[in-house]
Amino acid sequence: MTTLTGCPALEVRPAPATRITHEGAAWLTSACTHPRGALAVWEERPATPAVLPCGVAFDVVNVPLVLGRRMLDLLWAEGPGCGPAAVHRGRLLLFAAPGTAHRLPALLAWEEWGADTAAPICHGPGDAVTVPPLVEAPGPSRWLVAPDSRRPRLPGPDTLLWAFLHAARLQVSIFRSADRDANVYDVSRRR
Repeated sequence: MTTLTGCPALEVRPAPATRITHEGAAWLTSACTHPRGALAVWEERPATPAVLPCGVAFDVVNVPLVLGRRMLDLLWAEGPGCGPAAVHRGRLLLFAAPGTAHRLPALLAWEEWGADTAAPICHGPGDAVTVPPLVEAPGPSRWLVAPDSRRPRLPGPDTLLWAFLHAARLQVSIFRSADRDANVYDVSRRR
């Protein structure tokens, strides 16, 4: 993070990139067995989404869109920021440090996060994800935070656990409907 000149206590985060750069595309394709060939093919068809393997350069945490947007907002407003993030078919894909797909479910279980509530889908070694095209194109995919370097900041399982729990608890408190059979008493006029 950078600081303003003369104000070392005031931190300034750069705004997230919304367009993928050549360096960002090179980082993404570094997950492939033949990165240069994969990048060349993708650059020939920049309006086409790519399918990339997880577990080498990155893992991906896949969450419902509304919950994911809350997570992103929390990571940027109160946390350390976020790595690349994309929307694909109504879900948010958060790119994370390798190993997150293995560790995050264990941390959620430790937090006693119930199976009856929406848990993130974690993609790690042996999985592949569809990522948005290099250029903006109509379709079900787009970058919210595009990769713009060969070494993007990738949150780990602890950071994503914090963001997920805070965002999920906020969502539950906002959207939970009152029990219609509950006895509700007006105590505002008590003496």
